[in-house]
Amino acid sequence: MGSSANGVVGDRTTTRNGGATVDKGVDFANYFCTYSFLYHQKEMLSDKVRMDAYYRAIFENKHHFHGKTVLDVGTGSGILAIWSAQAGARKVYAVEATKMSEHARELVKANNFQDVVEVIEGSMEDVTLPEKVDVIISEWMGYFLLRESMFDSVICARDRWLKPTGVMYPSHARMWVAPIRSGLGEQKMNDYEGAMHDWFWFMKETRKYYGVDMSVLTKPFSEEQKKYYLQTSLWNNLHPEQVIGTAAIIKEIDCLTATVDDILNVTASIESSITAEDTRLCGFSGWFDVHFRGSKENLCQTEIELTTAPSEDNGTHWGQQVFLLQPSTSVTKGDNLIVNFSMNRAKENHRLMEVELICDIRQSSGKLLPPYRNKFSIE
Repeated sequence: MGSSANGVVGDRTTTRNGGATVDKGVDFANYFCTYSFLYHQKEMLSDKVRMDAYYRAIFENKHHFHGKTVLDVGTGSGILAIWSAQAGARKVYAVEATKMSEHARELVKANNFQDVVEVIEGSMEDVTLPEKVDVIISEWMGYFLLRESMFDSVICARDRWLKPTGVMYPSHARMWVAPIRSGLGEQKMNDYEGAMHDWFWFMKETRKYYGVDMSVLTKPFSEEQKKYYLQTSLWNNLHPEQVIGTAAIIKEIDCLTATVDDILNVTASIESSITAEDTRLCGFSGWFDVHFRGSKENLCQTEIELTTAPSEDNGTHWGQQVFLLQPSTSVTKGDNLIVNFSMNRAKENHRLMEVELICDIRQSSGKLLPPYRNKFSIE
C-alpha cells in the first residue's frame, strides 16, 4: 500500500512488460484515485513502523542526501521529499500522479522547502526531469510486497533518471512465507456454508412464489462463493505464536538491478519444519521486509530494516497475507513441509495477484500425507 506513481497522462493505453495492455483511465479509477484522499494518506502516515524506518534511513544516512539530487517516486503527501530536504538535499523532485500533489505542494510550502522540493503531478513513466539524480526514494510496497505493481514505476524511474553512482531507498526487499495456525479457516468455511444455505432457501422460495427454477445457477454461485470465502487471501495481523514452523524466503530483490521481468512471476520451492508441538496446520502466511543498505560502492552508514513480519505489538498497515488450507490438518514438531509457490499478475488487473500453492507434508515418522493444491487471489 505505497503512494501512487503512475497516472492518466500521455497515451490512453500503455503496454507493460509481459504484453499486457493497460487502459490508464481504468487503471486510475481502480487504483490511483484512492491515493488522492487524505484519509488514505493519514493511514500510511500513522503507521509508526513504516514512518520510523524511513525517518531513520534518511537521517542516519545524511551523507546520501546532503547536497544531492533526490527523486521521490509517488510522493503522496510529500513527507519523504520534505525529510530529504531536511537532510540537506540540494534538489528534490517529488512526482505524484494524483491531485494529492496539490496537498503535497502546500505542505512543502508550509515547511519552507518550496525552493528545494519541486512537486510534479504526472505519471513517472511520462515525466521528464532536467537532470539525473543521486537518490531515488519511494514507498512502493503493496500487500505481500508486489500487489499494486508499483515497483514497475520505480524501475522505470531508476533506468531513466538514476546516476550510475546513485542509490535506491530502499535498496533490497525479501518475500517470506511460513506455516500458521488460525481460526480463520473454520470461520471462512462457516461463512461459505452459510452462503450456500441461504442460496438453497432463496432457490426454494423463488420456485414456490415466482415459479422459476434457479437450480441451474447453483454451481456457478457455489464457485463464486468459494473464491470469495476460501480462495482469496486474507489480510491479517498475526501474532508470532501463530507461526508454527520455520519461515522461508521465496524472493529476494536488489532494487538497483531488478527488472520488471524478474517480478512478473515469483516461483519458489521451499521447505519448512514444524516447530510447535501437536497443533493444526491451517495455512500459510506471507509477508515482506525491505532494507536500506545503499550500494556496494556507496554503503549506508546505518542499515535500516522495515519488516511486516507477525509482531506482538508493532504491526504495520500491510499486515500479512493469509492463505488458508481446507481442511486444516494435525501436525507436530519435526514434521516437514515441502512447498511449491507460484505468484503471477492477474490477467484482468495487473495490480492484483494470483497464487498457486502446493504443499506436501512428510510426518516425522516418514509417512507422506495427501498433498494440498490451492489457488488464491490477492485482491
